[in-house]
Amino acid sequence: MSVEPASNIDIPPNHRLIVALDVPNADAARSLVEELGDVVQFYKIGLELSASGSYFELLDWLVRQDKRVFADLKFYDVPATVAAAVRQISNRGASFLTVHGDRSIMEAAASEKGHLQILAVTVLTSMDSEDLRQMGIGLDVQSLVVQRATLAMATGCDGVIASGLEAAQLRETLGPEAIIVTPGIRPASERTEDDQKRIVTPGQALENGASFIVVGRPIRNAPSPRQTAEAIQAEISATLQ
Repeated sequence: MSVEPASNIDIPPNHRLIVALDVPNADAARSLVEELGDVVQFYKIGLELSASGSYFELLDWLVRQDKRVFADLKFYDVPATVAAAVRQISNRGASFLTVHGDRSIMEAAASEKGHLQILAVTVLTSMDSEDLRQMGIGLDVQSLVVQRATLAMATGCDGVIASGLEAAQLRETLGPEAIIVTPGIRPASERTEDDQKRIVTPGQALENGASFIVVGRPIRNAPSPRQTAEAIQAEISATLQ
């Protein structure tokens, strides 16, 4: 199954919500997907499931269910290894794959992507300017995000991962075709304390120029995940009108 790239302006509204399947195993993931049913069309599978031993089994199952898949594997290795890994993923039917924002890594990934769309990680939403300072990085978060995003597009990536706080500047800088995927989404009624530092609501992210939003814990941990997902989809539709 191949996935044709789509510009930011022709994304179906109900595809803009990506639900993060950050659960222990494929059975738990399938259970949540089945509960959400036709409310959600797009899913992210990442590090936790990659360690479960059933990552590709789940990816293939999601594709068979006609769901879109975001393979959030954040590749970061020597370029030849990254290129080979992207080549392996590119024929599995996933839509998106993440890599870290190092020039040689991004170039290697872009060289083997096929119809797979490569997204570069800019700055994790669990980090703020103080974290960057402790790492010896002299730029503030927004400046570093814009710098890495500009480099990502120049090296052949299709878009970036960035918080909704930087999305407006990125949209202005990168133009309408760049894919901006925004994690760190918290509905206004769900502002609980956790490890996310740069957070926005679904509507704020889209108003600021995000193409897609990633929502995990607010849906997974809700008393009714389906009702919560429906409410987020309604907010997306209202924002886009």
